[in-house]
Amino acid sequence: MPPIPTKMKTLENTFQAVQTASRELVSLSAEKINEILVEIAEIAIEKTDFILSQNQKDLERMDINDPKYDRLLLSKERIQGIAQDIRNVADLKSPIGEILSKKELDNGLKISKVRVPMGVIGIIYEARPNVSFDVFSLCFKTNNACILKGGSDAEFSNAAIVSLIKEVLNKHAINSDVVTLLPTDRKATAEMLNATDYVDIIIPRGSQGLINFVRDNAKVPVIETGAGIVHTYFDASGDLAKGTAIVANAKTRRVSVCNALDCLLIHEQRLSDLTAITQPLIAKETEIFADKSAFQILENNYPKEKLFKADESHFGTEFLSNKMAIKTVKNLTDALHHIAKYSSKHSEAIVAEDETVIESYFNNVDAAAVYANSSTAFTDGAQFGLGAEIGISTQKLHARGPMALEEITTYKWIVRGNGQVRD
Repeated sequence: MPPIPTKMKTLENTFQAVQTASRELVSLSAEKINEILVEIAEIAIEKTDFILSQNQKDLERMDINDPKYDRLLLSKERIQGIAQDIRNVADLKSPIGEILSKKELDNGLKISKVRVPMGVIGIIYEARPNVSFDVFSLCFKTNNACILKGGSDAEFSNAAIVSLIKEVLNKHAINSDVVTLLPTDRKATAEMLNATDYVDIIIPRGSQGLINFVRDNAKVPVIETGAGIVHTYFDASGDLAKGTAIVANAKTRRVSVCNALDCLLIHEQRLSDLTAITQPLIAKETEIFADKSAFQILENNYPKEKLFKADESHFGTEFLSNKMAIKTVKNLTDALHHIAKYSSKHSEAIVAEDETVIESYFNNVDAAAVYANSSTAFTDGAQFGLGAEIGISTQKLHARGPMALEEITTYKWIVRGNGQVRD
């Protein structure tokens, strides 16, 4: 490779140090890893006030109306949840060393396919300090080192979290370069995207713009964790009580996350139920962008200051805020066409009692997670029983959906012989 300019030497040395640490990490026992993860969960609770004080510095620099504000916000309750996720990861069985397949050839060679660490994993993320804990716990559990490239909007929060992790690692005489936080500037991003000698894979988490930039500019292999343009289709056979609760939860539980509902598709035969379906959204002050048929139903039944006529731009939009589009469809086929056109292949749901309709929806919708009669809010590594997640992949190569322990491993072939040579 061409010589690296002097001004880039610092980060090259950083990448090299992480790679060295990753090789040392391979020999660390599962028991020791679990012990350290539990201590990190404990120090997160113990140092909550410190984490929150640093998080407050970041929050003071962001407009409270910015959709990213909720993602940036930490609280005692959220830190307790993060700590519990770390403990959950510690309790899980490590996939490292798992024999995926084995066979003996006619010549006596014994061949095994064995799960191994990826090596060095780079994560680029925006305004999500919880990712620092989640990524480290999953990478450490699988004997991977990680390079964290957080955004400037979470600079103080991420630095505080990584400092606590390193404190525990140093206590146990573990090379603390197994987790490294890069500077927040764009130059650091560019360098990591090109660090093919040191970084094995990069996973971006953030806006579609960030993901597109990483995909288009990286020389290191990338796993896309795409935007969530999420639909729920309310079928003619849908149960009103179930559907009303599902729509409210999927839209308003936490509006800034990628599994939040963006567009409600409603069968034209159920338009008369639309007032009831949207009733819980009134208290949550959800803004609705309705097509002509839906608007006529809601015009006198939903707060005028929160109801707007939809145009084409509202379909295929990931709002990441307390906004939702409504589109009337003639039937399941119409709903499937709409989803195929606008979906980001993240999470899609149907409210229906007709099993034939449900099975058709499952078979025809192309998404990482497809639901029947459930909120899309469950598309989450912890909720899927994976402990935590490193991201939600919307691509089909290597991993899809919530990515946890198995998804950040690879495998190698182990071949045992007794003097065999090939003719």
